Amino acid sequence: MYSYTRAESRERSRLFRTGFKQALADCVDTKVTARIHAIDAAAAERGQRELKALHEVQATARLELARAKAAERTAPRTDKSAARQARKDAEMRVRLAERAVHKAERG
Repeated sequence: MYSYTRAESRERSRLFRTGFKQALADCVDTKVTARIHAIDAAAAERGQRELKALHEVQATARLELARAKAAERTAPRTDKSAARQARKDAEMRVRLAERAVHKAERG
């Protein structure tokens, strides 16, 4: 997974265009390709950190869902509706976290 900043994305695009023009002329500068590789490496490292953080959020959300289910099962009749709502909220957080992880792993 790559996570480019806006500045990195702009610079990478500019360098790509420069490298493309140089490739057409058959005289590619190694500094251009080296800089593109450096930007890609930094974006890959950032992407891995973000993906790890998303996995941690997902694990925490799943743990909270398990706790909410247990609380709902053991709640007295008067507190059942509040416990049910807490479980539904926890399920929503799990779904959101899973979508974010899936989106990050795809793209």
